[in-house]
Amino acid sequence: MDYSIIIPVYNEEKNITTLYQRLNKVVRSLKKEHELIFVNDGSSDTTLPKLVELNQSNQQVKVINFSKNFGHQMAVSAGLKYAQGELVAVIDADLQDPPELLPKFFKKAEEGYDVVYAIRTKRKESFLMKLAFATYYRFLKMIAEIDIPLDSGDFCIMKKRVVQAINLLPERNRFIRGLRSWVGFKQIGLEYEREARLAGESRYTFKKLLKLAFDGIFSFSYVPFKFMFYLGLSSIIFSFLAAIWVVYMKFFTTNYNRVPGFATTVMLLVFIGGLQLFSMGVMGEYIKRIYDEVKQRPSYIIESTIGFHN
Repeated sequence: MDYSIIIPVYNEEKNITTLYQRLNKVVRSLKKEHELIFVNDGSSDTTLPKLVELNQSNQQVKVINFSKNFGHQMAVSAGLKYAQGELVAVIDADLQDPPELLPKFFKKAEEGYDVVYAIRTKRKESFLMKLAFATYYRFLKMIAEIDIPLDSGDFCIMKKRVVQAINLLPERNRFIRGLRSWVGFKQIGLEYEREARLAGESRYTFKKLLKLAFDGIFSFSYVPFKFMFYLGLSSIIFSFLAAIWVVYMKFFTTNYNRVPGFATTVMLLVFIGGLQLFSMGVMGEYIKRIYDEVKQRPSYIIESTIGFHN
């Protein structure tokens, strides 16, 4: 198998037909052995029946059907496990990532690169969304222990040895673009202008986007822990200086009794209480991930597969 193309789908009934037509046209022009792996992430619309129809008309179409919605990153992970191609592509189903760019990516791989990832130069989304994404990616790059390229998503191609390396990683809170950077190998980015969604609404709700953002931060950075330490250290120094000031005012001045103390005490209590709660929240994010790993639950459940013969 030369090429495997992984497409995670969740309630994409309005996009499936157009996506398939464009993808099929691209891969047929390459004249290589290929497979199109659609990972149905628990869709509740007619996405699955449409995928079954595609498989019946084209044996290169294969389907992994989840028992429920496990999330985009889990769908990509399942596709990577099943992919047999020497080159493996990951592309979303909403056609914001144009399939017509894939030949350019494959050509870069032929030049010796193990990973070719897409860099978004423009996004056709609201100003607030663009600002949020830009801020997050720059913040993540600043604090991450590894070099995660700016404005890069899951749209990419990888050689088989990179996919095998990622498949060996057992963690359950997966941030694929971070894992892709962590495994190393020779990588390069290609710029492109991201299109608007073809039809329907984004399945990435605010809650899912927030979880993805947290997975990126807490899986690849210890800065929150370090921030807690320095914040706590600053609080101790501040309290020590305040104690010295109180002692000085009490024994070396005559103004101590006229200094109101209630507001200061309340302010310090609120500050220290907030600091403790914030620190517990940061620790909780790390502990939650440890708990997920210890439980050893599978990352996803596959209800059925279509088109796989092994």
